[in-house]
Amino acid sequence: MLTLQRAIELNSTMMTEESLLLHCKNVCYAMGAMAEHFGGDVEHWQAVGMLHDYDYEKYPEEHLQHTAEPLRKAGVSEEDIRAILSHGYDICTDVKPETDLEKSLYTVDELTGIIQACARMRPHGITDLEVKSFMKKFKDKKFAAKCDRGLILRGCEMLGMEIHEVAEICIKGMKEHAEELQLFGTGE
Repeated sequence: MLTLQRAIELNSTMMTEESLLLHCKNVCYAMGAMAEHFGGDVEHWQAVGMLHDYDYEKYPEEHLQHTAEPLRKAGVSEEDIRAILSHGYDICTDVKPETDLEKSLYTVDELTGIIQACARMRPHGITDLEVKSFMKKFKDKKFAAKCDRGLILRGCEMLGMEIHEVAEICIKGMKEHAEELQLFGTGE
């Protein structure tokens, strides 16, 4: 089974951009919280979250087209490769999310971008971010405009959950790692 340490090692062979690594960490910790919610293996879900953008830095225009074979050669299971590919469903792959892990990754990838943007605007970062504040920003389509809200809502629908429920779980998971995620705020 894919471990978080192995996911970090594999990413280090493909990623150097600090912002992309930070994004992967955000997704990683949000996925850990989703695993807790669904009774999944927290470290395994975190590892899949950490590795989800494996080929993005080198192949942004061909994202997920250079993922399966190298990961397969590195010993990553077909199940985990499928989960990673599924987060690009209807964007750059035709792999439909089916498991709770896959549906969570599909949803959390974009969702963490809005959570991160919200936290960065607050004096205390994510440490005191509440779902109510997040929802105000989520409804403002100009805020973190590159994050696909339609995709997030489709993912929530796949999960059978409301956006505020998923956001609350992800915020909690990210709060526990606020310092590492550089979301502690300025304190001003």
